[in-house]
Amino acid sequence: MNAIETGKALTGNRLSDGEVVFLTRSGAWSVSIDEAVIALEPQSEAALERRGEQAVAHNVVTEAYLIGVERSQGRVRALHIRERIRATGPSVRLDLGKQSQGTGGGFAPQS
Repeated sequence: MNAIETGKALTGNRLSDGEVVFLTRSGAWSVSIDEAVIALEPQSEAALERRGEQAVAHNVVTEAYLIGVERSQGRVRALHIRERIRATGPSVRLDLGKQSQGTGGGFAPQS
């Protein structure tokens, strides 16, 4: 049985190109939610928020904030539909955005 971790991830939009990005364990920003570092307790959430404030101050991302996520079987999924759409791209056409690249999360076409 696979354990499900529930916590918070830090997201924002990269200033250079507007892409939705997630803070990784290494401190880099990735377009893949699966690479996001997940805070499992309030102290870790506060540390992520500080990292987000620094990234905003240094013009790396805009409007960094925490989102609820769960990790299961190595995949990370946003808990709210708005954040799932941000992470995976448009939900109306699967031939656009991240879905067309096979990285569309819950909205990807089934094989």
